[in-house]
Amino acid sequence: MANKKKQSKVSKKKTKNTGISTEFSNLITIFIGVFLLYGLNSTSMGLIGSMTQEVFKGLFGSLAILIPILIILVGVLGFFDNNEYVFRLKKSKVYYIAIIFIFIFYGLLNSNLIPVDNPLRPEMISSIMKVAVENQGIGLITSVIVYFIKEIFGITGGWLISLFALFLSILFVFNISIQDLIFAIKNKSTNPKNSNANFKDMLKNLKESALDIITDEVDDTTMVEEKTGFFKKLMKDKDKKQNQQEFVPNEDNEDYNEYDDEKTVKIVGFNQADDDVLEILEGTQTVDYTQDDLKELNDLMRGKTNTQSTLEETNDYSDTLFNTNVNTKNNSDLEQLQFNLPSDKKQENISNGSSNYKKPSINCLKNYNGSKNSYKEQNKSKEVIDTLKNFNIEIQDCNATFGPTITRYEVSPKPGTKVSKIVNLSDDLALSLAARSIRIEAPVPGKSVIGIEVPNDKPQVVGLREVITSNEFINDPSSLAVGLGKEISGKPLIADLAKMPHLLIAGATGSGKSVCVNTIITSLLYKSSPEEVKLLLIDPKVVELAHYNGIPHLLSPVVTDPKKASNALNWAVNEMNKRYQLFAENGVKDIAGYNRKCENKMHKIVIIIDELADLMMACGNEVEDYICRLAQMARAAGMHLIIATQRPSVDVITGIIKANIPSRIAFAVSSQTDSRTILDMGGAEKLLGKGDMLYYPLGAAKPVRIQGAFISEEESEKVIDEIKAQKQEEVKYEEEIMETISRPVAVKDNDVDEFLEEAIDFVVSNNQGSASMLQRKFKIGFNRAARLIDSMEERGIVGPSEGSKPRKVLITKEELENLKRES
Repeated sequence: MANKKKQSKVSKKKTKNTGISTEFSNLITIFIGVFLLYGLNSTSMGLIGSMTQEVFKGLFGSLAILIPILIILVGVLGFFDNNEYVFRLKKSKVYYIAIIFIFIFYGLLNSNLIPVDNPLRPEMISSIMKVAVENQGIGLITSVIVYFIKEIFGITGGWLISLFALFLSILFVFNISIQDLIFAIKNKSTNPKNSNANFKDMLKNLKESALDIITDEVDDTTMVEEKTGFFKKLMKDKDKKQNQQEFVPNEDNEDYNEYDDEKTVKIVGFNQADDDVLEILEGTQTVDYTQDDLKELNDLMRGKTNTQSTLEETNDYSDTLFNTNVNTKNNSDLEQLQFNLPSDKKQENISNGSSNYKKPSINCLKNYNGSKNSYKEQNKSKEVIDTLKNFNIEIQDCNATFGPTITRYEVSPKPGTKVSKIVNLSDDLALSLAARSIRIEAPVPGKSVIGIEVPNDKPQVVGLREVITSNEFINDPSSLAVGLGKEISGKPLIADLAKMPHLLIAGATGSGKSVCVNTIITSLLYKSSPEEVKLLLIDPKVVELAHYNGIPHLLSPVVTDPKKASNALNWAVNEMNKRYQLFAENGVKDIAGYNRKCENKMHKIVIIIDELADLMMACGNEVEDYICRLAQMARAAGMHLIIATQRPSVDVITGIIKANIPSRIAFAVSSQTDSRTILDMGGAEKLLGKGDMLYYPLGAAKPVRIQGAFISEEESEKVIDEIKAQKQEEVKYEEEIMETISRPVAVKDNDVDEFLEEAIDFVVSNNQGSASMLQRKFKIGFNRAARLIDSMEERGIVGPSEGSKPRKVLITKEELENLKRES
């Protein structure tokens, strides 16, 4: 007896250690699955994350996410080994079979992505994995399986074989007899009254057969041990003391049995049970077990799952073994996951000092989830290959990347093929593909392929909501992050104004320039509080940015007078100089160092000019000087310029401005000359308009083609109204900038020419002015006449030089008379 007690204690200790080690292995399995799942969907996990994406996406394509989910499922199920349903599921390996067939069906559904050549060739392996990593392929493993299915049986045959194999797998896993199925169907048709009873009998047989399969696989000596680790303690019911009395044996207890120490239950099938057990289950023999005894046995076999069934009679236990309804919580937490910006996780306010700013609701922006293009319909890879083949250009591989507006076909020509030969065939490709225009990027940066960009038949709208709800925007730590749109691959492109550090936007009327400016401003409103970022808006067109008046981010009301715009830029230059003096006094180099060192944080300033051409005509010299000074020095002071113009000519975007504004966005323009003015290269003349842009940031080798995010006037007004509604009192602007802007335009009066007033009258009355006209009229030399013209340009009387043409007069006689009376 003593030996038996010792053995029971040893067995008890082993059981406890085994349970803890099993739980640790399950936790490690879950952690590995979560780590892989996050690595597949995040760009912030370093080398391991990038390797995870390359390996798993390269092997399994877009369905790679199922692998970590399966690993997590296996780990979670490991905590419930005592549950008969979980035990049955794990032994039947249903999830492995399901995963295999999901990959096969996914490959057959995307038959257009199946490689045309042997996928096991080294060059094909690298090509397939590259495409899969970019979420445009089905992965290497799926490609290999489906390729051989296609080659042997064809697509139709592959479907038939796969469906038949799935049918056989279901029959094998659940041990279903075809004769039973036919018999049940026949009985249902001939005797409808007994159909429900027959169906229940078939389900009962199915349950018994499934349990028999599991029992056959498990040796008769296999025991299901109760887990006693820390996870079990966390899962215990509220009635902890009662459970301890039920499950922890006491040697002093009269009911103590030496075999209770083992806490084991032998699992047997119905066909293997002895006669007594069968009689009990069939209800022909009664037992003296109490309801608590049966509940204890039920809990032990089920892993303490919460059930709704009650055991009213002892002979009902066999039914509850299969008919128990398990309470499971709905995944309401996952369904209720909504977009929250970093500061909106708990609808908390951003507060600095006395101001409270709550970022606008994402519901102000619309969801433009229109019908997506059918990739099969718009895949024209074969036409591209055939067209190039007609011109004696052999293509080794052609992969398609489907974007919202265009589809890029990445072709790999055979060695020895000149790139220029393919580039010169853009018109021929456009004719063959019936495309409006085609842009060829040769080569694609970072790839040894040539990109042929073909417009989609049905372009999709990229809403701003899609971009700013992306992980890229939410996780960007910069307060100057803006959502520009989506790349060809569908990835949101987030730009950081702090890294640009200044931006030039140009394009023809209606190409999407003003929408882009509104997109940038709205992104800043969603990303930053007024204490972090301030805006100075200059809108010579008067109507484009006027609705932003009244938001707390503004330094002043929107400046609409071109002459006062130079005063606003003058204030910005003075503010920049003041900031540099503060930096010098505190021994720091930039705004980031100042904010780290000083308690009074310094906000960043974004200056947005919506139409540069009008400013250059009104006061070109001063505006150009201020813009150049800001572009050269304002970055470290936390001040950034965004300049937009619809006239990308050299007299508006001068060489000095271009040299100091390195980042550029080009929308559709009318000629290659305008494209070269913006980007120093062609390409913008082949854009499609309506937000189609080329983004050329600082440090990039080539511009990136993007479909710009769209925000309507209605959406913009909703965002602004919600921000304005937060402020009970009227927004107060800075007095210094208000005084500077409202000050009359300064004019250099040193050495004023005695003929200036008469020359102004003469030029205004003739409605044109030139140095030669003044020479003849006043009988003066060319240099003096040229100085008079320059003086009139400084005063806003005439426009900038247009080569040999006379200067345009910007004011009328009535306006001149009013100026004289005011002076």
